[in-house]
Amino acid sequence: MLVNLSTILAPAVGSDYSVGCFNVFGWEDAQAVVNAAAEAGAPVILGASADFRKLMPIEVIAPMLRAAAEYAPIPVCVHLDHTYNMAEVFRAVDAGFTSVMYDGSQLPLEENIAGTRRVAQYAHAAGCSVEAEIGSVPYAEGRAHIRSELTELKDAVRLAAESGLDAMAVSIGNVHRLKEPAAVIDFKRLEAIEAAVSVPLVIHGTSGIFESDIARLARTRRVAKFNIATVLRQAFGRGLRETLAKHPERFDRVEIMGDVMPVMSSEASRMIRLLGWNRSRPSAGINLNRSAAAQ
Repeated sequence: MLVNLSTILAPAVGSDYSVGCFNVFGWEDAQAVVNAAAEAGAPVILGASADFRKLMPIEVIAPMLRAAAEYAPIPVCVHLDHTYNMAEVFRAVDAGFTSVMYDGSQLPLEENIAGTRRVAQYAHAAGCSVEAEIGSVPYAEGRAHIRSELTELKDAVRLAAESGLDAMAVSIGNVHRLKEPAAVIDFKRLEAIEAAVSVPLVIHGTSGIFESDIARLARTRRVAKFNIATVLRQAFGRGLRETLAKHPERFDRVEIMGDVMPVMSSEASRMIRLLGWNRSRPSAGINLNRSAAAQ
């Protein structure tokens, strides 16, 4: 079932679980994630990162991921991850993404608010949700130009209140692209933000957070979405190496990916469980009528 971000996150706010947003890099990745979510009966978000968009045009990615969502037996949102260029965000909305992230975190606050507001007006007219970021979540590698800046409470309050966003990513010690857990989460800062805003909050850099902290974050009142990429990519690499080591004569992509996809599904299942999902919450409180929030 295809839904937008607001629909998929609303039941998670105030609950003891959160929704995983898995960055995928093709049809097999998307199916591996959807299979894991369907097995758990959990809602899920399929994300398209900037790296993926270097390999495939937005106009190709959108219908592919929408098809995966539409055929899924559970609610699935199709999400554009970090995008700094407003024109690219508009293209994604037009192409059929049901959620977009306009990242103005590198801009002065006033420009971040104004840009997010403009994107929200455009996206909401198409039934598409909008995520934005306040503070700046750093990268462990590959994005040297992105600064590290913790979210300031007053700035979070303004962005949440003045921009029209539907979900807000915060910087509370989390770090993108850590290959193993190392992040030190500032829970006091998060508590202050949660008490001051009414929008769902998003945690990026989940792969670099200790499991106990992921579970604790998922139980908080407003954290509703976790972005997950590195551990899924690691699972892909692990599965690929294992099958080629076992079958060095293989060259057929279908055979190879047939072995790799279950490894990715297993990792996605592990993360879904960490986020607090279990079978006691069928449909996550989401109206499964296919007319609801589908675009």
